Amino acid sequence: MTIATSPQLRFNWVNIIYMALIHVGALFALLPSNFSWKAVGLVVFLHWVTGGLGITLGWHRLVSHRSFQTPKWLEYFLVFCGALACQGGVIHWVGLHRIHHLHSDTEPDPHDSNKGFWWSHMGWMFYQVPAHDDIPRFTKDIWDDPVYKFLQNYFVPVQVVLGLLLFAIGGWPFVVWGIFVRLVVVFHCTWFVNSATHKFGYRTYDSNDRSKNCWWVALVTYGEGWHNNHHAYQYSARHGMKWWEIDFTWMTIQFLQLLGLAQKVKLVEKA
Repeated sequence: MTIATSPQLRFNWVNIIYMALIHVGALFALLPSNFSWKAVGLVVFLHWVTGGLGITLGWHRLVSHRSFQTPKWLEYFLVFCGALACQGGVIHWVGLHRIHHLHSDTEPDPHDSNKGFWWSHMGWMFYQVPAHDDIPRFTKDIWDDPVYKFLQNYFVPVQVVLGLLLFAIGGWPFVVWGIFVRLVVVFHCTWFVNSATHKFGYRTYDSNDRSKNCWWVALVTYGEGWHNNHHAYQYSARHGMKWWEIDFTWMTIQFLQLLGLAQKVKLVEKA
């Protein structure tokens, strides 16, 4: 019996209810009264702010892997943008991601792709996976930081404040699209890195796991889909190694370098 169905794993009812409510909320976008092109444009903009600047640039390449450094104010801004993606607390996210890299596609990996696409995409979040117990050990660099602790504990109230602001600006269409639709889209784009890039694509490097380079995941995650490259060189700020592996987040880091806001950028030679 696999761990995904093992009675030893208890359901995480908080996550189950949380995900269900957000996905149900997104269905209200189907009502004609909730549609507007401005609301759709808002989704595109907030997708970049929360998924691109926040999760990909901030939580992943900057904090999880420390592939470059920024002034502390910019780090906190990027971490705040990631908190707006509502993918759980930042400390837990970073800890679980570091555990994933250490044990990629083996039993201790919280979203081990050997257990199936559904499990690696989102099924693992519906259970109390053992990796949660190891998070403090993997996040000593941020565990006691007051900004990280605040965003770890209060990312939902922060999202509520954003929702109230969007309601004041554009009414219910902005709330439905700017909060619920946008969260669902960013959720699944991020989760495709755990699932699709361990199933679809090609391999450039022997990374001792099932990671692959998948162009369409790279497109919707600002460069995260070059996952085999990343697992081979996890501390590299650049994920798209070949000239045609477009990596928008790497371009952003280069721009920050030009402004003097990104230092000690870690790289490997292109393949």
